[in-house]
Amino acid sequence: MAELEAYVDEGLAAAEMSRIEAVLRAEPKLVEQLAAVLRRRDAGVHSLGEIWRRGRLSCPTREQLGSYLLGVAGQDVADFIEFHTQVSGCRFCLANLDDLKQRRDETDAAAATRRTKYFQSSAGFLRKDSSSR
Repeated sequence: MAELEAYVDEGLAAAEMSRIEAVLRAEPKLVEQLAAVLRRRDAGVHSLGEIWRRGRLSCPTREQLGSYLLGVAGQDVADFIEFHTQVSGCRFCLANLDDLKQRRDETDAAAATRRTKYFQSSAGFLRKDSSSR
């Protein structure tokens, strides 16, 4: 059951998520168990562990991950982040670290191109005259 809950929370490694998806396609009983997990969640029945996992309360903040990448995080924080990402394999924190590494390694030209794309995609939503507010 805990594995299905982690599956619903997308808290498993990609290979494990794929394995469970394959088993779900082949095992109707497992689909029934998954439906029971979803019904229980929809009914508002939550354990402390579920709330902890769902809220990602053990995940370091993006700022802590950034400090870790820059090498300025305290040793306790760095040790925890390494455990959390390398041993626990938290996909969310690994994705955050990957994003932060890309931003860190991004050239000025690439950053300017990215910002230009953001502005172009939102240009129609920006007001031209600030006095019309």
